[in-house]
Formats: sequence, C-alpha cells, structure tokens
Amino acid sequence: MIDLRSDTITKPTPEMLEEMMSAKVGDDVFGDDPTVNALQRKIADLFGMEDALYCPSGTMTNQIAMRTLTRPQDEVICHKHSHVYLYEGGGMMYNSMVSPKLLEGDRGRITADQIVESINPDDIHFPNSKLVVLENTMNKGGGSIYDIDEIQRIRKVCDNNGLKLHLDGARFFNAIVKTGEEPSQYGRLFDSISICFSKGLGAPVGSVLLGTKDQIKEARRVRKVFGGGMRQAGYLAAACIYALDYHVVRLAEDHKRAQNIGQILQELSFVEEVMPVDTNIVIGKLEEGKSEKWFLEELEKRDVLAVGFGKGLVRFVTHLDFSDEDLDQFSKSIRTIIA
Repeated sequence: MIDLRSDTITKPTPEMLEEMMSAKVGDDVFGDDPTVNALQRKIADLFGMEDALYCPSGTMTNQIAMRTLTRPQDEVICHKHSHVYLYEGGGMMYNSMVSPKLLEGDRGRITADQIVESINPDDIHFPNSKLVVLENTMNKGGGSIYDIDEIQRIRKVCDNNGLKLHLDGARFFNAIVKTGEEPSQYGRLFDSISICFSKGLGAPVGSVLLGTKDQIKEARRVRKVFGGGMRQAGYLAAACIYALDYHVVRLAEDHKRAQNIGQILQELSFVEEVMPVDTNIVIGKLEEGKSEKWFLEELEKRDVLAVGFGKGLVRFVTHLDFSDEDLDQFSKSIRTIIA
C-alpha cells in the first residue's frame, strides 16, 4: 500500500531506533531526563531562543502557546484555514477562552496590511486583539511558504500595536529547506514557535514549543494541566535529536517527488487544477461532477491512500517512507483510472 495521506505515517528508520533504544533517560516531569533536556537545549540554540519544552503533539504546543500569550477575552488573529482554528478541536476557545478573528489570504497566508486592518479598537464591545498566529508551511495552502520579508512586516505591526506573534511551524523545516533560510532568522521574529518532529522529520512522536525562559516556565505548568507531562520521554526525544541531525536536508527529496506527483495529476483528464507545489504537499482539484470520494475509492482499489481536503479536493503528502520506486508505482497505478 502506498500511503500518501500524511507525512505523519512514517516509521522510525533502523538508525533512529538504535538511538532511541540507547537513550539515557530520567523523569521529565521532574526535569531530569537528560535526553529531553539535550533536545530542548539543542533546538533552542538552533533558533537562538531562550528555552524550549518537549510535548506530545503540535496541537499541544500550539494550545500552550496561546494559553501563555493571551488571557480570557483576548482575540487571536489567524487565517480562516489555519490549523489552530480548523484542526485543534476548538481548543483556543475551550482552553484559553479567546476569540478567533479569521482572515482571508493567498493560499493560507495573511499580510501585515490585513492584520493592521483587523486590530480591534480599545472598546469594551470588542475582544482585545492580542496574538497573531502564522502557519509555515501552510497545510491548507498546499504547503505554501511565507515570504520572510512579509513576516518582518508583520513583526513590525505586532510591535507597534502590542501584539504577540506565534509560529505554527509544524512543517517549518520543509519551508527553510526550500528557501535556504536559517532557523535563527525566525527565532528573532517570533515570540513563540511550535516545531513538529513527527511529520517530515520522521520521528514517531513529539513537538517542541520555543520561547522565553519565563514563557516556557509557565508552559511547563500548562503542559501538566493538559496531561502532557511524560516520564522517560528521552526514548522519544532521542528520535527527535536524530531527526534534526539527519532528516532535515533530505526533505528536498520529498519536495521533488511531490512536484512529480503534481505533474502526474495535471496530466489526468478529470483533474481540473493542481495547486502550486512548493514543498511536500500536493492538492488536486477535480473537474465538476467528480467527487473526492470517487477518486479516493479508485485510488484505494489500486493500493494508494490519500485524503479528501474539501469539496472536489484531494491531498497527497510525500514523506520519508515514499521512495522513487513508490513514485513509479503511483504513476503507473493512477494512470489506469478512467473517468
């Protein structure tokens, strides 16, 4: 079965498993797991930020960020298709009691000008505009990437208006492998950053939240309340360290295979449009009258898995476990589908 539903389906490589099994561990709730501590220090240094906190998931790191950077009755400004709004179970409203302000934007990306226009006046009828959340790469935008110059303009807007800025960087390393930028450039722009290891980087579990020492101290308290305190988590953190050392550069291979998938889809008579393929996500739009359910069923008959991504939309995600041989088989199989 060729599984292109998500880059979360990868299994640890044999080398990663060796690192996991030989990890030195302690009790991370007490703060004495040496491998977790090493991961947190390593990635904080990489981004030039003060501290980091290892958590079970990217949803948790995003939710903790919003909890620590806002208070009830505040407002979070984000794109209407952002993960923190669409795919985290209403968490910002439930966990932090904040309101979302949802903006339009090209392939999921919002601009400094839009943010300026969306900031609420100091009026008791409105929630306090407090936090801006960007997602890079943008999942619903087909793996689109923010221009760092635009992020710098957004940072200036935030500084001028007393707003905090958070990055949902679930696929952040996909972005910088494409652009050639450095993590430290982003560490200077954001108040907090969430990084996921269980997507393109291929680790089995875990995300980190980056921020100031004071924020991470508070984040540790919130993580405990959320049930995210893990014990001998060093076995998992070892996989993340390995991923940082060996799985970042290879993301370019996923991007190349995604571009090939995009080209294959464009050649199919029943595919109306393919979003630009910037990183490892490919979204195809089917022609009128063809449903995503039909296409997914036809794919599964041919041992290919993908996901529906809205009306007439199907998403494919390349990853560590999708090889050139798999790509060849995918190409042969999908071309046998007759509309």
